[in-house]
Amino acid sequence: MFISQYSSGARWFPALLVILGLASGVDGYASSQSDGSQDLSESYNQAVASPIRTDEDRGADARRKPLEFLQFTNVRPGMRVLDIAAGGGYTTQLLALAVGSNGTVWAQGTKSRTALDERLANHPQANIVPVIRPFEDPIPDGVLKLDLITIIMNYHDIAYMPVDRAKMNRRLFNALKSGGHLVVLDHSAKEGSGISAAKSLHRIDEKVVMDEFQQAGFKLEQEDDFLKNPADPRDQAFFDMKIQTDKFALRFVRP
Repeated sequence: MFISQYSSGARWFPALLVILGLASGVDGYASSQSDGSQDLSESYNQAVASPIRTDEDRGADARRKPLEFLQFTNVRPGMRVLDIAAGGGYTTQLLALAVGSNGTVWAQGTKSRTALDERLANHPQANIVPVIRPFEDPIPDGVLKLDLITIIMNYHDIAYMPVDRAKMNRRLFNALKSGGHLVVLDHSAKEGSGISAAKSLHRIDEKVVMDEFQQAGFKLEQEDDFLKNPADPRDQAFFDMKIQTDKFALRFVRP
């Protein structure tokens, strides 16, 4: 009798696995597997190719390189992520697609953004949580032990605002779990220029960013050149240029 029941189960068990596998990829999210066997490269490709991303997003992909960005962040399914100065949600949505339905991305801003509101109205994603918080205290109430924080093309803006960056950076450090990462991408200013071009050219000296986060306790883990452009003279704002700006990519870790 035992052998007969087992044989019957063996016939429907593979079909059940197929059904479960299909179910894991619904709602526009990259599927997640808790056993770590998911192919991250394929997950990132699925996120970039997701049909819920806008035509405007796809038009920006050539200069923003979303696949390389996701690879650099090493974002994974189930992660808890905070996107600082989320703006219209280009980065937020990519991260939400990558962390999947078991993860969460908090989209921080100092005020509500119509573009983000419209993005979520057109394609609701339960794992995106808009948060209105000041830069000096950007962490949502009760949110601790984040896996990843991103600041994408916005640290230069924060630098010319009346923001205590040292206070903000300490809050970011304390909000991350040990081993958690902070990823900062921005438009490069000329070496030695500090924050002098932050408002006029919307650029910042890479060394300033490195120094300020290291002073907060972060360790620089990796730099990447996927957004580098040596042809950029670094003397114009990005919106005045006919070529792509030279940008730096830094990944820090909380020890």
